Amino acid sequence: MKQPLKFTLNGEDTELNIEPDKMLIDVLKDDLRLLGVKKGCSQGECGACTVIMNKKAVNSCLIPAMKAQGAVVETIESLGGPNNLHPLQKSFVRHGAVQCGYCIPGAIMSAKALLDNNPAPTPAEIKTAIAGNICRCTGYVKIEKAIWEAAQEMSKGELI
Repeated sequence: MKQPLKFTLNGEDTELNIEPDKMLIDVLKDDLRLLGVKKGCSQGECGACTVIMNKKAVNSCLIPAMKAQGAVVETIESLGGPNNLHPLQKSFVRHGAVQCGYCIPGAIMSAKALLDNNPAPTPAEIKTAIAGNICRCTGYVKIEKAIWEAAQEMSKGELI
């Protein structure tokens, strides 16, 4: 029997009825049709499904959807579109930290959670923040540089 789920998604109140055993990733992808959340390993190992829930980066494949009851959830769709990119998105593009793009939404959401909670991270803190995000195409140096540069420019109040 379906149960009501109410939470804030990308700044908007969201309410739907779901099967109580659904995972958050399935609600986001299947019920709400969000394309940025990627299903990779379904075991919390790859980070492709990373979203921010209550200011913390989480693997949505490991979160029972009902745990999002009353939560604030952000996905890559909250950051900006092609004509209004978030500074992290701009920096990823500028540094060539995007190739196939499959892992990038999760990596950017991990980076955003880091910068939301720590606007001036050290390189080691950046590495730790994205440790759960596997990227087979780009590697990590370009991603780390992109996050570092975005943090520097965002802390100055500059848009990149």
